[in-house]
Amino acid sequence: MYPSFNSNDAETKEASGRRDFIARTLTAGLSTASLSVGAMLGMETDTASAACQIPMSSAKDDFQVANHRIRQSVMGWCYKPMEEKTLFEHCAKIGIEAVEGIDSKFYPEAIQKGLKIALVGSHGFATGPTDRSNHAECIAKLTKGIQLAVEFNAPSVITFTGMRVKDMLDGIAERNCIDCWKQVIELAESKKITLVLEHLNSRDSSHPMKGHPGYFGDDVDRCFELVKKMDSPYFKLLFDIYHVQIMNGDVIRRIEKNHAMIGHYHTAGCPGRGEMDDSQEINYPPILNAILKTGYKGFVAQEFIPTWKDPVQSLRHGAMVMDV
Repeated sequence: MYPSFNSNDAETKEASGRRDFIARTLTAGLSTASLSVGAMLGMETDTASAACQIPMSSAKDDFQVANHRIRQSVMGWCYKPMEEKTLFEHCAKIGIEAVEGIDSKFYPEAIQKGLKIALVGSHGFATGPTDRSNHAECIAKLTKGIQLAVEFNAPSVITFTGMRVKDMLDGIAERNCIDCWKQVIELAESKKITLVLEHLNSRDSSHPMKGHPGYFGDDVDRCFELVKKMDSPYFKLLFDIYHVQIMNGDVIRRIEKNHAMIGHYHTAGCPGRGEMDDSQEINYPPILNAILKTGYKGFVAQEFIPTWKDPVQSLRHGAMVMDV
């Protein structure tokens, strides 16, 4: 309730007018927000509104991918201890196109369920080519990954920089990485398989898969420079939106500026690497639409760690968020 005032007082009238204007504006704003949420949930509205994040309560039990504008993939490790067979069945039922982040021994079963392999593994992020003592292992595993990608019709193989080496200058670490990758890029080019370098955050130390303190490739701009130095259409960046948000931010403009150098995308809620719901700071629909505007035709993978009681609901919700 407003305080009483003298209607003959000009200043008080002006203040009252301002209060009325603010009240009307707030009411209009709330109505617009309600319309936006309604449109997001499939409710009819009279005005166009921007998409926003989908809350857990709106995850539909019978949801199936309908638009297929984003080619969706799922990182299998996130759903442990769910058996791979069970995960494949749920992905196929929901309409998710592909999987990754699983042991290659499960590739035939995934394909049998109608799924594609979006990304093949290689060496780990801790044993990367910044350290020359890891080069033999990296080359062997990248070579094997390329061969598996050919066998199972996967477009890409993942690679990492590895961890910082004590007292090593950044320029030397970069050169070590380039020297290693140059030894496998000719094979990748000949087989038309893309090596994708993943940028990781080094800030979050709360969980071994939420952040990677000591990782050398923690600056996405440095990673783009490494891609440029490789100078190959078959060496690109794996743009993990969760990690980029933590370390660099400005996600959409970075995608718009560097999209020609991006070969794969990962998604997750931030902070915490949980579901992509309305409790976290990344609003995925506009980011996914920005990716589509670049003409990107590759895969975009869910790589969040489910926190909800039912991980299948998390999987289904993730597919809803990404089906822009």
